[in-house]
Amino acid sequence: MPELLCGDDPEPSDRSPAGPLFVPVRPGPSGYAARLFRTPLGERTAVGFTSARGLAATLGPDQAWIRLAEPALRALAAPLGVTTVTVDPQLSAPAPTPVAPLAPAAVSLRIARTA
Repeated sequence: MPELLCGDDPEPSDRSPAGPLFVPVRPGPSGYAARLFRTPLGERTAVGFTSARGLAATLGPDQAWIRLAEPALRALAAPLGVTTVTVDPQLSAPAPTPVAPLAPAAVSLRIARTA
């Protein structure tokens, strides 16, 4: 199989640092801890945003955050077995539309008579 050139590779193998990120955190027993999320396929991932506005738009204005460089976020998540860092994810999905309950269908029973 021919080797893909960097320009042809949809996911380059070289990780380029994303720079300082806004990382969502949650309070823990020893201070704050980075929040971990799951990808649509269920893989655990650390998450960072390139702007506070993007973080607030996705996770809400009350979400606490810290600034971390992308390599520091990777190093923080690695001992937990998390090797993926997702930058600027689209984490919000539309709310499900309530469905009205269906009316029960009329059920007819035929009882066989035995003689």
